[in-house]
Amino acid sequence: MKPEDYSHSPISADSGTPAYKRPAGGWGSLEGVARIMKKEPPTPLALQILAKLNKQGGAMCSSCAWAKPANPGTFEFCENGAKATLWELTTKKVGPAFFDQHKVADLRKWSDHDLEYAGRLTHPMRYDAASDTYKPVAWDQAFAEIGQELKAIAPDEAVFYSSGHAALEPSYLYALMARIYGTNNLPQSSNMCHETTSVNLNTYLGVPVGTCTLEDFDHCDALFFFGQNTGTNSPRLLHTLKLAVERGCKVVTFNPIREKGLLEFTDPQSPKQMVMGKATKISDHYYQVRPGGDIAVLAGMIKYVLACEDAAPGTVLDHAFLTDHTQGVDEALAEIRMMDWAEIERHSGLSRAMIEEAAQIYVSAKRVIGVYGMGLTQHVNGWLNLGMLVNLLLLRGNMGRLGAGISPVRGHSNVQGQRTVGIGENPALFPLDRQEEMFGVTLPRERGMNIVKAGKAVIEGRVKATIALGGNLLRAMPDIERLEEAWGSQNLTVSIAIKLNRSHLNPGKVSYILPCLGRTDEDLQNGVPQVQTVEDTMSHIFASLGRAKPPSDQLKSELAIITGIAKAILPENPTLKWDDWTANYDHVRDLIAATWPAQFHDMNARMSQAGGFYRGNAARERRWNNAAGKALFTTPTTLSALGQQPGETARGQSYTLNTMRSNDQFNTTIYGHSDRLRGLSGSRMVVLINRGEMARASLTEGQKVTLVCDIDDGRDRRVSGLSVTAFDLPDGCIAGYYPELNPLIPLEHHEIRSGTPAYKGTPVRIIPEAPAS
Repeated sequence: MKPEDYSHSPISADSGTPAYKRPAGGWGSLEGVARIMKKEPPTPLALQILAKLNKQGGAMCSSCAWAKPANPGTFEFCENGAKATLWELTTKKVGPAFFDQHKVADLRKWSDHDLEYAGRLTHPMRYDAASDTYKPVAWDQAFAEIGQELKAIAPDEAVFYSSGHAALEPSYLYALMARIYGTNNLPQSSNMCHETTSVNLNTYLGVPVGTCTLEDFDHCDALFFFGQNTGTNSPRLLHTLKLAVERGCKVVTFNPIREKGLLEFTDPQSPKQMVMGKATKISDHYYQVRPGGDIAVLAGMIKYVLACEDAAPGTVLDHAFLTDHTQGVDEALAEIRMMDWAEIERHSGLSRAMIEEAAQIYVSAKRVIGVYGMGLTQHVNGWLNLGMLVNLLLLRGNMGRLGAGISPVRGHSNVQGQRTVGIGENPALFPLDRQEEMFGVTLPRERGMNIVKAGKAVIEGRVKATIALGGNLLRAMPDIERLEEAWGSQNLTVSIAIKLNRSHLNPGKVSYILPCLGRTDEDLQNGVPQVQTVEDTMSHIFASLGRAKPPSDQLKSELAIITGIAKAILPENPTLKWDDWTANYDHVRDLIAATWPAQFHDMNARMSQAGGFYRGNAARERRWNNAAGKALFTTPTTLSALGQQPGETARGQSYTLNTMRSNDQFNTTIYGHSDRLRGLSGSRMVVLINRGEMARASLTEGQKVTLVCDIDDGRDRRVSGLSVTAFDLPDGCIAGYYPELNPLIPLEHHEIRSGTPAYKGTPVRIIPEAPAS
């Protein structure tokens, strides 16, 4: 990308590199919305839908999962929410005529943006190998053949993947269908982002999700951010931060990249700020930690906290909490005390003074929240990143009380909720005994495949069918090139989708694209509008009602597609009332309530209440539902979250690759080619690197290079045609865009406990390309 016409930010550590001169939000955000409106001109109904987005009686945004307040603002959506909504409400259509005109081989040459920009899918389509095109097919025929193919293989040879888009009701039935069919192969998009949270928080605290609610942000004294880009990935959080800062809350951020959203923000809903142009400074301190250096930062902060306690015994640590509610504190603290400050500085890239400056804010605050994103989870030692953050919070009792706790910021709108209602490869997490009693079935107890294991099994030929409930699975995964080579060898691939994407261009021997309703579409069953529900990142459940006329009468809801497949693959059972459940989603909510009565009792009555209904969180009440019955301290084994340190190797200079999303992107959806909040635009095929590293490597601005994975496993992984772009980054670190750089990340390079791909910490080398002749 080329630098946009912005002056360089005075708060950038390198004023000679691109930066965005304005605050996050403000007029720039409105201009971003205007840009997408120019590309996708909204109808009057689309504007009405936006006005009701994330409010009672409206649709819940299909973008991020940030909390929705009980008393919403005039506009309770952000720039990304507007983009996602208008992207879905496009009047462009992709139907049989489109596929007649475009062979799959030709569509593979299209960009990710152009594939989705073509429009909404309108008809169920089956791949025809002879013509290399998709052909329309009747729904009944599609269900029958999908059923035939799934019945012909062993259940564990099939994978039932889900993105974070589908609501609670279809998600519940999807998981139920797969298990009655006979498999726990239910990987989900969480496997690629916050599985580190799900697995490790469950171990440390007895809950697989964060402990905070929106109310806690009204009472905290300090917020510590680790590896989270608020301005791009969850902009509605910025309004919450603005209110916290205005009442005196301190914000401290650790991130390799200086992201504008956590630096300064102008609230588009504040006429005074918009007119006066005065921004709210968000972070009191912003530290550019090296990738993988968060463990060292947290070790240094804990050492400072312990030094303060040693200087004034009994006044810093919460000894009563530590005694009554924790386990392993002595072992963990003894190891941290022995850690050397020189090594902490080396791994973190920060000075001792910086770390102690941050730690003093922690010591001075009565109530602290730790907030984090995928910069903490997508590392080989992500478990220890998370464990050290929990350690810091536990020391002063900042867990399970008002204004304190741990708060992961989830991505997709219902990615957390899908896990809550059963989608997941670990059957031990779900009440299968209760479901067996409810439906008179026997459900499998063998652990299924997560996304990494499923990917390996596809490559090895052990997966013969993949059903994808939403998403762009193949494009989102690591090791894309290996997977693309193997994907078409499957007997069956099925994608339930709203728009065309790259995953559809690697069809199996039998392959279907099944078009579904979007979140904003009216879902009529027997002429009656159906409400669906979603869960936000803070465990609140909200009703969502679409109002737009679907782009085709051939579309079915995700739930109706699932029940259609279920009837085709499962034997008749009078307790499995697929038709009744399709006709009235209230009945599915009754099933959810019966399966989890403590959390979902009276679901139909409660789903429309202001602010959603809270399904509860044991750790928030200081009940620790793990094996120890206590909150666990983690004893550190290393100061780095990386599997391999950057530096000179036998193969050449190695750097740590940090993949990232642009401001014009949500997951694999590319709305445009402006990364406004970083001051970049144009091609996404770039390598960002600081000027010092450029000089040491004899690289020049705009030079074409190839990135090569520096993990020695006998495979050559490379991405070519990348332009060198100077950017404000720590030494040893380079950055580039996801998913373009996914081919560099091996499937085997993942967080060691959860299997989360290490998108934020892969070692790579830079190879200059010969100039074009």
